[in-house]
Amino acid sequence: MLQTITRIPVANYSNLRVRSGYTIKIDDTEIALFKVTNGEVYAIENSSPHPKGGVLSEGLVSGEYVYCPVYDWKISLKDGKVQSPDVGQVRTFKVELEEDIVFIVR
Repeated sequence: MLQTITRIPVANYSNLRVRSGYTIKIDDTEIALFKVTNGEVYAIENSSPHPKGGVLSEGLVSGEYVYCPVYDWKISLKDGKVQSPDVGQVRTFKVELEEDIVFIVR
């Protein structure tokens, strides 16, 4: 059975501020978009994997990492992995850019 790929337009690239989180919602999933200093855009689940959570779109961005605003966990925007000594992972989403439109690919 063939799997259908869906591209969902979620933002204008030019409207995303560098090193700031931008929240979107697809179905019941809240996603945080981040444009980093090299211009790349990443999309991750908008909740820290810590048991008490944390809204990642409100976190501090440094390089290709976001820091949970509640527990200061360092989380990779590339693969969603929490950096040592903490452990955990958030879901990541594939992003494509076409002209000025940012798409989430599912």
